[in-house]
Amino acid sequence: MTVVLPRTTTSTPSPTPTSLPRATALGLALAALATVVWSGSFVTSRALHDSVPPVQQAFWRWLVALAAVAPFGARQAWRQREVIRRHLGFVAIASLLGVTVYNTLVNQAGLTTPAANMGMIMAASPVLMAVFERASGVRLGVRRVAGLLVACAGVVLLIGSGAGGARFAAGDLWMVAAACCFGAYSGLLRRKPAELGGTAFLFTTFLLGTALLLPAQGVSVAVQGGFDPTPGTVLPILYVGIASSAVAFFAWNRAIALVGPSRAGAVYYLQPVCVALLSWAVLGEATGWTQAVCMALILGGVVLGAASRR
Repeated sequence: MTVVLPRTTTSTPSPTPTSLPRATALGLALAALATVVWSGSFVTSRALHDSVPPVQQAFWRWLVALAAVAPFGARQAWRQREVIRRHLGFVAIASLLGVTVYNTLVNQAGLTTPAANMGMIMAASPVLMAVFERASGVRLGVRRVAGLLVACAGVVLLIGSGAGGARFAAGDLWMVAAACCFGAYSGLLRRKPAELGGTAFLFTTFLLGTALLLPAQGVSVAVQGGFDPTPGTVLPILYVGIASSAVAFFAWNRAIALVGPSRAGAVYYLQPVCVALLSWAVLGEATGWTQAVCMALILGGVVLGAASRR
């Protein structure tokens, strides 16, 4: 999932002036790709809330993701097994936060919370990303902080206004916990060892995260029973397993490596906008002027927050 920050050695040439803008543009594009794909996962999680239990959604999602990544990552992970062993604590924490806990909380929230609320609450996670990055000693710059605040104001206004019929439910607390997990995971990626390859890291976190879900999966099947493998359940799980997990997590981790958590997090503020547009296109939910104003604030904050550090 994550592509690594380039190693710094005496033989490594300094980046050229033209390579830095290209890397930044690529990082922002990858962050946007992950954000758009993840927006669809909130809709699918909500769609499956009455047919597939939350833990089983998470387990099968990551099992599919593991199968999708295995042809590319298994061999690299085996070659880097000594590196993984040395940094097993870091990899285990990343697996727990980004795979085992985060998505399970999202699915649990989907039992009672509309997809629009899920997207809006998750949009608060960039603030946590910026806090973690600042705590690690990285200067964010006035312009980036201003962008984060403007986008955050748009999210708060969107939630507070109840635009689109959004009303708080018990599942919103699960989404707050999920946002904290994702913010911590994204901040943790900044400390990823440079010697650990991105594909190997992706495969290993998927493997460990799925393994950590096994006990909960067993309990869920024993207590709640399984689910019927129909097109209505299998296709959404394939989407979240391949697109929202394998593709989106790789893109997000690469974006973090290229532009850092706070700048990638500014792009992540597009989440509620994407969810609102997807809800309008797929579910026919109306978009009012309040939502339009909030989306304008969020987009403006993204532009500021994604700019060069000043």
